[in-house]
Amino acid sequence: MVNKFLKENIVILHNIRSIENVGAMFRTCDAVGIDKIYLSGYTPTPLDRFGRKRKDLAKSALGAEEFVPWEQKKNFFSLIKKLKIQGFNIIGIEQDKNSVNYKKLNFKLKDKNVFIVGSEVTGISKNILTKCSVIVEIPMKGKKESLNVSVALGVVLFSSII
Repeated sequence: MVNKFLKENIVILHNIRSIENVGAMFRTCDAVGIDKIYLSGYTPTPLDRFGRKRKDLAKSALGAEEFVPWEQKKNFFSLIKKLKIQGFNIIGIEQDKNSVNYKKLNFKLKDKNVFIVGSEVTGISKNILTKCSVIVEIPMKGKKESLNVSVALGVVLFSSII
């Protein structure tokens, strides 16, 4: 049995446009004990370009942006390459023909995991999905075909980590 305290879990928020979603995901990541968040693409950061705290993000994060380490990365693919070399399992959260039910994810988790979510409109691009060790999705029973990205991240993280 793996000691959960030796695990390292990272989240990558790639091309998230809504600052409120970013704040909500910081809050969720704090709740489940994520070790670090990487912000890539056009995802807004907790600080504006002048280094000032973004009040709109802080409002939805409720201060979690102060506790969860984060870093902005311009080059997504060099980040993924580095994390793979370090032995991380890369997990994309996306509806795709190759995705599996997120409930089966626990059988694939390693000691080091990276969870990726993408754009609210287009999701994770195909060229990023090809870099994933596994792609998971949340089965939908209602009329709508997807959940809000921050909700989807929360469902997968809480079922996988806690």
